[in-house]
Amino acid sequence: MIASGDGGVPLFLECGNGNDNDKAKFAQLLSNFKKQVNLETIFVADSALYSAENLLVIEHLKWITRVPLSIKAAQFYVRETLDSEFSKTDIEGYKAVEKESNYGGIKQKWIIIESETRKESDLKQLSKRIVKDELKANSLVKSLSQKKYKNRTEIEAVLNCEQKKLKYHRLVLKDVSKTTDKKTNKTVYKATIILEKKSKKIKEEKKKAGRFILATNVLENLSPSEILTAYKGQQSCERGFKFLKDPLLGASLLGGNLRAGAPLFFADSVFLKYPSRMETMAMLMGLSLLVYTIGQRQLRAYLKQNNTGVKNQLGKVTDNPTLRWIFQCFQGIHVVILNGIKQIVNLTDSRLETINYFSEYCQKYYILSG
Repeated sequence: MIASGDGGVPLFLECGNGNDNDKAKFAQLLSNFKKQVNLETIFVADSALYSAENLLVIEHLKWITRVPLSIKAAQFYVRETLDSEFSKTDIEGYKAVEKESNYGGIKQKWIIIESETRKESDLKQLSKRIVKDELKANSLVKSLSQKKYKNRTEIEAVLNCEQKKLKYHRLVLKDVSKTTDKKTNKTVYKATIILEKKSKKIKEEKKKAGRFILATNVLENLSPSEILTAYKGQQSCERGFKFLKDPLLGASLLGGNLRAGAPLFFADSVFLKYPSRMETMAMLMGLSLLVYTIGQRQLRAYLKQNNTGVKNQLGKVTDNPTLRWIFQCFQGIHVVILNGIKQIVNLTDSRLETINYFSEYCQKYYILSG
């Protein structure tokens, strides 16, 4: 799926073979899309797009993508870039530094990003992995120290083999002692093994914490902050995928009932045997998403334009609500006629406030009638 950066409105949707390789597919999709739609735009994608082959295919397009850390140059930059080189961006909690690159023969710039929040999270995860690795290493030391070996060569071979199981620790052979096996009366050897931390490896991991690299072939007129903002905008496309995989939400827009927190059993009741029927369902869900995102985009624009907002699930005023939340605000409100007297049930003050905002917006944009 290709979606607009402003509001996540779907512009392109295609069903692909489950065995297709994203890395081989993405570049050609973007190139074909550009031929169909004449838009002056920058394409944003995740790291699956970034390969030397793909960069040649989309050389005529403007793009922003993430650089996989499997690339040696990327590993070097996230590991060796000094803290003093980073500058604060306009986005709170993010720092960045620009580097030039010619990867795949395409002139581009790499933006090394460091996120404070992600760094804190990465360091916590690293500490857990080190502790887990140490427990495994201590278990190996205990096990290998109790074994009996034929000679020193066997000890060294076993240690070299077991080393591969450890990432942050090293097994060090401190001493080899000779003894006699009481059962066989043969000479055997026992090893004294100590544990050492791989200090250099841990230091490198700490330096890499919270860092990632964004690349673009737009060499001018884009600051690191703008590039980062554009890249983070692809989350709207991911939310679109979540919508497509949520049949209950799609069904509600086609006339079903929307229930907050309801289990998604609807998908289990539909079995699509043929690819053509899968494509039909995808088309229906795509159209539902189109209607949903346009409505949500317009609503948010209206709230921002009028400098107002509605209360979210936490009771805080926001000008960026989801349309799903607005729908939920209408739930449970019923007109009850009892003995000829009409009453409205469950219309609280907060719900009435939300409905007034939404009704005013809908009347202005001719979305709600009746």
